[in-house]
Amino acid sequence: MPITRTIYAVCLAALLTLSLSGPAMAADDAQSCGIYFTGVGCPHCAKTDPVVLGQMLRTRPDLTVIEYEVYQSPGNARFALVYDERYGTGLKIPLLIFDESHHLSGDLDILREADQVFDILGPNGCLLPTGESVGPSSLDIRSLPGQPKIWHGERILIGSGGDGPDSETLRRLLYDDDLSGVLNGLVHEPMAPLPVPLSGGSVTFEHATRVGSWLLQWNGAGPEPAAVGVGQETAGGSLGGPTEPVGSDTAAGQLTVPKILSLAAVDAINPCAIAVLSLMLIAILAYNPRRRSRVLLAGLAFVASVFLMYLAYGLVIVKSFHLIQALTGVRLWLYRFLGGLAVLFGILNIRDYIRYRPGAFLTEMPMFLRPKVKKVISGVTSPSGAFTVGLFVTLFLLPCTIGPYVIAGGILSALELLQTLPFLLLYNAVFVLPMVAITLLVYWGLTRVQDVTEWKDRNIRRLHLAAGVIIMLLGVAMLAGLV
Repeated sequence: MPITRTIYAVCLAALLTLSLSGPAMAADDAQSCGIYFTGVGCPHCAKTDPVVLGQMLRTRPDLTVIEYEVYQSPGNARFALVYDERYGTGLKIPLLIFDESHHLSGDLDILREADQVFDILGPNGCLLPTGESVGPSSLDIRSLPGQPKIWHGERILIGSGGDGPDSETLRRLLYDDDLSGVLNGLVHEPMAPLPVPLSGGSVTFEHATRVGSWLLQWNGAGPEPAAVGVGQETAGGSLGGPTEPVGSDTAAGQLTVPKILSLAAVDAINPCAIAVLSLMLIAILAYNPRRRSRVLLAGLAFVASVFLMYLAYGLVIVKSFHLIQALTGVRLWLYRFLGGLAVLFGILNIRDYIRYRPGAFLTEMPMFLRPKVKKVISGVTSPSGAFTVGLFVTLFLLPCTIGPYVIAGGILSALELLQTLPFLLLYNAVFVLPMVAITLLVYWGLTRVQDVTEWKDRNIRRLHLAAGVIIMLLGVAMLAGLV
């Protein structure tokens, strides 16, 4: 009997130990994870975003979704290529990846099968581009590549590496039940919540705080009072889905301006535009040699017409990219294509510095067009005529100025058409700036048109070199994912 009781006691103790330790182990293991590629502005993603980033997070409290937005953050697109090369996931957007052999692409498959796949797989790790599969509770968040958004329950963590807490602390911010206790032990900066863009709308949280370079937003209790925007109505609750459309995030706003300015600078120093303006001013002076006011008015009228026509061309270019990108996989390749195109234009301009040949392909106005342009401009005798001729002459300018503008249009196509207007206005303001300066200098008598023409001819190779270096550096940075 004593032996029997001893055995019984040992078995009972073992069962108690398993029962006590079992939930803790299960809590660690019973985590699901999905890698989700989407794009703001993608019509197919507009159907899946509210489900993957809303409904599923509410109904699956153990689910973590690592979101890679690839349209407004084009640097994320290269990770879709990595996943495809390693796991054969395809490049169709939206894309939801569970593990090496389970991934769904396109809105129909995700809406129809995502819940079933999660149920069949049960707990699964986060499949990383490196080939590892790591449970969410062990995820090295700081080492995640690109610009991910990490969703869990009623929380989202946005950032990438940089300054801030270690991965263990970031995991606690995302998963710990006592969020107030975690934040009270950290240096953080409470702030008004920022709408998180979805395709076709946005999600607004109740609270937000910045911890180093990471932004944490959440719903529910928090150490700070509810901030501006809490009362916004959403379709389906706090994580329910689209509210007002959001056209750009911080990356779109901060990184687009330097790129647009660089491309506009390349176009602004293009010898074509300077040469055409010089021809027009010479024609005006020949007809009105003593009336410099005519030079001012005609020059400004010409510049205004060029500005307006190029603005219209820009809208057409952006809209064309929008139509092309209706094919869902195209945007993943577009940014890389634009980077390669920029490198090509850089090489062509540097070629013109090394071995200059007038009328070179894609960098100068073709020689056969030049007599036609000169003939059209020679008839200009008034500001109204200069404006009309400017509208027409822009067609002849396109062969030598369209390259940087196409690249700019491709970059801006991540935004809605109306939202590109400020960037297009900025681009064209920089583009016509040298023409405005030349007109004013001639009007004030500080230089002659002949001097401008001679300066352009003396420095034409240097102008090509400057343009080539600028646009090539931009292209390399785009290919490397640095901008």
